[in-house]
Amino acid sequence: MNAMDTYSFSLASSLFSPKRRRLLPFSAIAKAHQLTEEIRVCTNRTCRKQGSFQTLETLSSLSPPNLAVKPCACFGRCGAGPNLLLLPDGIIVGHCGTPAQAAELMANLFPGDFDAKICLDALALKKSADFQFEKGNFNEAEILLSQIIDFKPFGGIHVTFKCRSSVRLELGNWSGALQDANEALRLAPRYHEAYICQGDVFLELKQFHSAEQSYLAALDIDPLIRRSKSFKARISKLQEKLADANTP
Repeated sequence: MNAMDTYSFSLASSLFSPKRRRLLPFSAIAKAHQLTEEIRVCTNRTCRKQGSFQTLETLSSLSPPNLAVKPCACFGRCGAGPNLLLLPDGIIVGHCGTPAQAAELMANLFPGDFDAKICLDALALKKSADFQFEKGNFNEAEILLSQIIDFKPFGGIHVTFKCRSSVRLELGNWSGALQDANEALRLAPRYHEAYICQGDVFLELKQFHSAEQSYLAALDIDPLIRRSKSFKARISKLQEKLADANTP
């Protein structure tokens, strides 16, 4: 455990009642900690059984571009999960296992900006869009994602533009797909998935050098994607296209 982890656990422990060891309410935490830069979601065994992967997905969809949401290993308090760690203050939040609880946390972290109803409605539409995309119903998915964008939710809008870019690519709307990928990057300049979408569009447009630059930008932001089968497949496809283009 490093010094930061020790500090985090020490500070977090001070928020528990000495008798019942319970976390303070979201509102009590947020009043003193509205400068959260990152949320880490425990995805270890116990929290995973309590739905932490769903919490991770929900918070990622509700968060603004400047708030990172990442999975992490166990940091204690097993049984009170899904557990979150708010950084840099090191505050542990427990029992965040439903979309409503995730929205409550976000509303307290961003008072006055986060409209829970709009964001939860957008989240429901996003789940429907994901379902339609998986079924290959790309027109329906595009309509749903466009509705989310019209809602102008506080968080997750960069993710929505990235998703609509993927949908429009499947529909052969390359200019629209590129526009959406660029908008996602304007909102979140270090969003590596948007760079991947951008690269996919350039690949279809046969702009191979631009595709390579987009993929390299994604890799620079998140080197771990190098291990991803889908990323490896993209690089292989790009290399094949380059070889074909250079063949007399």
